[in-house]
Amino acid sequence: MDYRRQVIRIAVALLLVVTLGTAGYVLIERWQWFDAVYMTFITISTVGFKEVHELSRGGQVFTIFVIVGGTGTMLYAATTVIEYLLEGRLGNILGRRRMRDEISKLKDHIVLCGYGKVGQEVARVFQSEDARFVVIESNPEMANKAIDDGCFCIEGDATSDEVLRQAGVTSARALVTALATDADNLYVTLSAKGMRPELFVVARVYNEASEVKLKRAGADRIMSPYRIGGRRLAMLTLKPVVVDFLDTAMGSRDQHLVFEDVVLRHGSSVVGQTIGDWLKQCGGVQILAVKKKDAELITNLPEDMRLELGDEVVVVGTREQLKAIDPLL
Repeated sequence: MDYRRQVIRIAVALLLVVTLGTAGYVLIERWQWFDAVYMTFITISTVGFKEVHELSRGGQVFTIFVIVGGTGTMLYAATTVIEYLLEGRLGNILGRRRMRDEISKLKDHIVLCGYGKVGQEVARVFQSEDARFVVIESNPEMANKAIDDGCFCIEGDATSDEVLRQAGVTSARALVTALATDADNLYVTLSAKGMRPELFVVARVYNEASEVKLKRAGADRIMSPYRIGGRRLAMLTLKPVVVDFLDTAMGSRDQHLVFEDVVLRHGSSVVGQTIGDWLKQCGGVQILAVKKKDAELITNLPEDMRLELGDEVVVVGTREQLKAIDPLL
């Protein structure tokens, strides 16, 4: 319902009633303008005060019309205000309170700081992958958009420690900061890492000179939209089919092949085994790369290389195959 249009309509109607009522008393009863305005207001508000002056028969008839038109308009205005409070603001308050209760129960989720163009695209991908996440956005309009888009959202300044706590940063597994300035992204990174040093932080950077500072602040990954955009344009020019394949494979949950990033943790039966052992028991799921602790990504994998606790493994397979090997990981 368009409440703004209704408010304008009500305001115009009230102004019209007051104007006509005032003009009527001036013309019919020959009253002063102030007396006419006062009489009009006490009539449409139904307060029951005595008439300003004795009314003639014509004035009495005119007052009946003022009462009908004025009280009807006032009742409509009151109904609209109550409806707005019940359906709009009150519902919004209760909805946000329920949402905050649900956010407080989240564990191992992602905190997304900023819901601009980049933040919206990040959220869209998270939703397509069924990832649990909470948006922090300081702009009320964008915060409402995030909620309308189906996101958990906290309206507030992401550089505030209290707001980060409300978003559950102390129990989150990762944080993405995509705010408007490098200074804000740097501050969020420092705050988040200070509250939870093991938190995985991905930061957006605009100025290349800020990359060093973000790394010092603890950002685990840094993304420059300009660099990635330029690289993608180049690859689309040189290897368009390869880019199309990667977009198809990684861009939809309905695709046959799926890429996954798996961390080998305590209890994984493949820890201590070789790449060759993996290929024998993992039902067609292929290992594309392995990242050792504090080491670069290894893509040329010898079959005798052993998998170790904490290794990050990039694998590819069908969703059924990946689901089947979950108990091994």
